[in-house]
Amino acid sequence: MPKPDNIKTLSTAQKVFGKPLRFLLLLHDLYFIALIIFAVGSGAYGIYLWDQASKQSQRINILVQEIYLVRGDLYRQMKELFDAFFLQEGSALAEYNQYTTSILMHLEQLQKIAVDAEEREALNEIEEKYRKFVNEAPALFYRYQSNPDHQAQKSIYQDIETGIFTHYEEVSKRAERLLMIKQSEIKQRLDEAKRHSIAVLSLPIILACILLLFSRRILNNTIVKPIKDIMLATNAISAGNLTHQVPEAGAEELATLSREINKMAEDLAASRNALVKSEKQAALGLLVPMLAHNIRNPLASIRATAQVIDAPDMDKDTQDSIQGIIHTVDRLERWTGGLLSYLHPIKPMLNKLSLASIVQGAITTLQPKLIEKSIKITENSSQIKRPILTDEHLLEQMLYNLLLNALEASPKNSEITIECSLANQELMLSITDQGPGMPFTPDPHAITPGPTTKRFGTGLGIPFAFKVCEELGGALRFEPAPMQGTRVSILLPQ
Repeated sequence: MPKPDNIKTLSTAQKVFGKPLRFLLLLHDLYFIALIIFAVGSGAYGIYLWDQASKQSQRINILVQEIYLVRGDLYRQMKELFDAFFLQEGSALAEYNQYTTSILMHLEQLQKIAVDAEEREALNEIEEKYRKFVNEAPALFYRYQSNPDHQAQKSIYQDIETGIFTHYEEVSKRAERLLMIKQSEIKQRLDEAKRHSIAVLSLPIILACILLLFSRRILNNTIVKPIKDIMLATNAISAGNLTHQVPEAGAEELATLSREINKMAEDLAASRNALVKSEKQAALGLLVPMLAHNIRNPLASIRATAQVIDAPDMDKDTQDSIQGIIHTVDRLERWTGGLLSYLHPIKPMLNKLSLASIVQGAITTLQPKLIEKSIKITENSSQIKRPILTDEHLLEQMLYNLLLNALEASPKNSEITIECSLANQELMLSITDQGPGMPFTPDPHAITPGPTTKRFGTGLGIPFAFKVCEELGGALRFEPAPMQGTRVSILLPQ
């Protein structure tokens, strides 16, 4: 049964929709797991960036704090030095030495905290200037002790202020500026990390929304819509519309279910048609034999009487009337015989036979009519050397009926062509006449005899040919000939 045009088929662009439900559910779960992993990874990466920046900022703050502590201890150490030499305090030198130890510890701590060459270089300069102070400042005070006057004291203040401390302050300021620049860079990185974290953390939300829309679309196209189509189809089929087809779309299981429903509908339609056909044929089978028996007996008497009264000395009108009676009786006899043959079950008896002998047998029977209309038959059956597998009597009778139709439709002095070919395990026969063409299209599924264009036709020749082709597993097709007339194509498997 041909499928309607509205049946949707799967394309390569619908790969996801033809997968099994378990695959779609697994894909759905994997998407969400990947989304969760991505969100966790994004958050962890943002936390990592923030933590690294915070640690770096904390480290620089400690460096700055240690530098301030060194500076503070240096000023206190200087005070103790002044107290020891100018005020003669006995404990001042001991405290001076304690501050020296403290400053050296701070400088050592600074070296441990420094992470790059630039920081270590700045800290080394601070340490160098401090050691210069430790080495040069006591010498100035001892020189003052050798000449303790006001001018010498003033000279000490100037040397310390403009020399040692000035150099130390310059080095210390450079180190602080370096650290402040790094602190500013860290602050910028923190701000940038914050912006990136917001962007990265917002990305899973966007992906979740996209995944939600995509999941909804997949759910609708693979499950919801196919189920809706299946429900509509089952309602239509249960109402008797066996031509309704379900689109074979959605998940693999639903597509398989749709395909099986369509096949079920086709089988039901074929069964219904076969049942109707068998019921009608059964009714005809009961009626026709009785009618044929009751018709043939009086027909035989009428024909016999007409032949008896036919004499050569009768006038032409009477002879024509008698011949009309005989022809009418013969037509009714052929009609009843054809009807009985059509209704009789066909059981093919297959044998390997020569195609040429079968074709010639059908043509020989028609020779009187061919001579009467001066019609020539051209055929090439002798070119088929290999025996064919068929039923000799059924094929010959089918060819006879089709050739008889072509002969009746052909004008006088015309030609009928029979072309035969055997290839790819298929036998192809075509009969082409030069008549006016068929005014109707034969129906291979017709239950009753079809229309006829012949004066004394029964309308059973074409249905009988269809029935023979069906029993032999072949096909029969009627189509207009290229120039004029009708071409009948017979295809029989071998």
